[in-house]
Amino acid sequence: MKKGSLKSIVHPSAKVTTLPPGGRQWALLLIICHLSFLLAPASAQCPLPNTAFAPGENLDYQLYFNWKFIWLKAGTANLRIDGGRYGGQDIYRAHLLTRGNKRTDRFFMMRDTITSYLTHDLVPLYYRKGALEGKRHNIDEVWYSYPDGHTHLRQRYVDYKDVEFKKELDADDCYYDMLSMLLRARSFDARNMREGQRFSFKMAHGSRESDEVFVYRGKENFKMEQTGTTYRCLVFSFVEYNKHKKREEEVITFYITDDANHIPVRLDMFLRFGTAKAFLSKATAPRHPQTSIVKP
Repeated sequence: MKKGSLKSIVHPSAKVTTLPPGGRQWALLLIICHLSFLLAPASAQCPLPNTAFAPGENLDYQLYFNWKFIWLKAGTANLRIDGGRYGGQDIYRAHLLTRGNKRTDRFFMMRDTITSYLTHDLVPLYYRKGALEGKRHNIDEVWYSYPDGHTHLRQRYVDYKDVEFKKELDADDCYYDMLSMLLRARSFDARNMREGQRFSFKMAHGSRESDEVFVYRGKENFKMEQTGTTYRCLVFSFVEYNKHKKREEEVITFYITDDANHIPVRLDMFLRFGTAKAFLSKATAPRHPQTSIVKP
């Protein structure tokens, strides 16, 4: 197959239609906030030593939504990293679960499950996202392989009408999904970054690819209202270009710990239908001491 070519393979029982654009969702926003803060070099496979996490790490978050100037608890999210085997090699297996609570379920059902497999040098191998949002359920999948030093993507998308799309792409650049970029980004050294510095990377989805941009905003201490813990943080923004307004707009501001763990502790999300926040409520089995916690 030629580089960048598209092959659609439709399930025998499915209808055929054009590829839909990917919608922004709570889980996508949460993961983008996690993954977001550094650029990977452009060469196929792009191995990188893991310095930030170990199997057994478990991160819990509380989600809040602003509704008519009132902040409501909207649900929870959990990110867990385990070891495993895939394709005959040892891997990291990451799972992200996002759940709305009973209050938000009355307005909008949210049940997202995201899984990513990576090698021990943080090269992505497989990605799956199953999303139940409102009354719609869809699935994204990406399989990665690296023939002759290049990147090959095999992508699959099933929409809420059970219509299936498949495509394949060959590229010289590295590609990542939400979780694989999250884990990779946590191992970058941020000590020499400059305020305003911009970073770009390529992301693979089940039905498409996209170019993403993040901006480093500097350092700030942040006190968690729920726990009273103050963290020394690095602050970043995820920005997107609005074609209609012809300008970049901030989508997310996020705070990650300024230590070897690089754990996201706060996310401010600017959605089309309002504003949301996510706060770390518990971090279990981090790989390193949490030296970013500021003592009273």
